[in-house]
Amino acid sequence: MVSTTNQKNYTVPIVMMVILFAMIAFVTNLAAPMGIVLKNQFGASNFEGMLGNFANFAAYFFMGIPAGKLIERIGYKKTALIGVAVGFIGMVIQLSSGFAGSFAVYVLGAFVAGFSMCILNTVVNPMLNTLGGGGNKGNQLIQTGGTLNSLCGTIVPMLVGALVGDVTKANISNVYPVMYIAMGIFAVIFIVLYLVSIPEPHVSKSGNVHNEHSPWSFRHFVLGAIGIGIYVGIEVGIPGTMILFLSDPNAGGVSATTAGFVAGTYWFLMLVGRFTAASIGGKVSSKAMLTGAAAIGFILVMLAMFSPTTSTVSMPVLETNATGALSFGMVQVPINALYLVLCGLCTSVMWGGIFNLAVEGLGKYVAAASGIFMMMVCGGGIFPQIQNAIADATTYMTSYWVPALSFAYLFFYATVGSKNVNKDIPVE
Repeated sequence: MVSTTNQKNYTVPIVMMVILFAMIAFVTNLAAPMGIVLKNQFGASNFEGMLGNFANFAAYFFMGIPAGKLIERIGYKKTALIGVAVGFIGMVIQLSSGFAGSFAVYVLGAFVAGFSMCILNTVVNPMLNTLGGGGNKGNQLIQTGGTLNSLCGTIVPMLVGALVGDVTKANISNVYPVMYIAMGIFAVIFIVLYLVSIPEPHVSKSGNVHNEHSPWSFRHFVLGAIGIGIYVGIEVGIPGTMILFLSDPNAGGVSATTAGFVAGTYWFLMLVGRFTAASIGGKVSSKAMLTGAAAIGFILVMLAMFSPTTSTVSMPVLETNATGALSFGMVQVPINALYLVLCGLCTSVMWGGIFNLAVEGLGKYVAAASGIFMMMVCGGGIFPQIQNAIADATTYMTSYWVPALSFAYLFFYATVGSKNVNKDIPVE
């Protein structure tokens, strides 16, 4: 535990961890809008355009549990340094894919970056809590990091859309500025973290004790772990496929810039939702919050699927005029996009709700459960990939049966599956 006296000494590492929290969203949310570039430059299908996103999240499956073990062996600081270095390498590989003109090299870079994001995700939450001295201050720092995470999630698709501009001329080189920014921030964070001293939480002395049970022994945890994978798939799949839909001349028919800013609005509403949830979290249970969010999300997706794509609505976004200049204004987009953007309010509260319900009553198994949860984040690559395979075979709106059924599962989990039916298992 960090004392109040010593907290001032950790201002710099706190700032670095908060920035890392933001960088997780910055790098992760680069993958989905890059699908526009890959489709134009390499003639990729929707399925292939999302392979970078798939590779990024697939890395979580392989690195989730090892990342936790790495922290146990070498501590938070060294693990964070490794994560930052791997992230820098991942961005270099993605950058080199532009010079090489290679689709495969880009996917490799996204996979390497995914390893970094998994490692950093495993580090930043407990590290911010420790640097804040635990309790309310530690939670406040985590919420601050989460807010910046959402902010970066809002900015990246907008930035990519603005840089790409004309979909028919999209090229990886258009996105170089984003990659250079990421590499520069990673380099600065690595140097600062290397030079400063940060506290290392004590490693649990029970690590060598063999437990008769595990988190997998609890039904509500197993269903919750599945729910986390499904949730991340929803969070990524809705805006990722929406960008492809809107920028497709035969579907949404808007510019890449407009598509990026519409998708950015989805992430902005996630930011709004998190602020709102934080203010009412003390009065509304996780079960009630998840139940309501899943039900409303299901209704919104169904409205998007069954509304005619010819019906349009005005949304305030950044657009390109006839001369190619950027300006804010009201632009007509299919009403389907509006319904999908509003889903951001629903997905904003789901991670915390699912996690809280799934680890309820796990006691000493919570630490192991956290590592498994991180592994299940790979759902963010699997479900959008399935969705875009369906989009290729049918239509964009038909593919939204994937998030619709996912919302239905989460409603089931909140109302029925989250009940702990294994209270006979000792957890102390």
